[in-house]
Amino acid sequence: MIREFHLADWFTLANAFCGMGALFSVMTYLQTQQLLHLHYACALIPAALVFDILDGRIARWRQQSSVLGRELDSLADVISFGVAPAAIAYGFGMQGLWDRIILVFFVACGVSRLARFNVTAEALSDAGGKVKYFEGTPIPTSLLLVLVLWFAAAQGAVGSSELWGGKLLIGGFTLHPLVLMFAISGSLMVSRLRIPKL
Repeated sequence: MIREFHLADWFTLANAFCGMGALFSVMTYLQTQQLLHLHYACALIPAALVFDILDGRIARWRQQSSVLGRELDSLADVISFGVAPAAIAYGFGMQGLWDRIILVFFVACGVSRLARFNVTAEALSDAGGKVKYFEGTPIPTSLLLVLVLWFAAAQGAVGSSELWGGKLLIGGFTLHPLVLMFAISGSLMVSRLRIPKL
């Protein structure tokens, strides 16, 4: 199978590597409570974006795109821009029941958005095979959510009681209003909003 990989596919795997690194960093933070590990987790998401951009450019430059590469890219994106940001939010203290429901919703929206893109990519392509626009915001826009959390960490706003916006009890379960940015992001990903591809 490795022989079937193109150069771009190795950059896609580097994207997934960054996403998994972020997940492990969050787990280490939860074990040790050393804030540095949350900073590592946040820093790995922009690194994943760099590899995500490079894999597409390299595939076009070498004219070596494949169905395998497209699927690989989607799976890596789910890890780095779906699961990892949700885990980072959990590590930051969004651990109430309502928080978890919203974070699961966010990941489900990301998975759905990528599946829709893969199914409709050919229909949305121009004569050169390049997609003209995205339907719904691309999943890497979750980087913005991670940057907000990274800034919060720099301000010391980490932990259930310290998060910006505080916390609410709804039906006896906790909701941190800051988690609503994940609900908005997920909703935008599955929307019919047309975003021109640059």
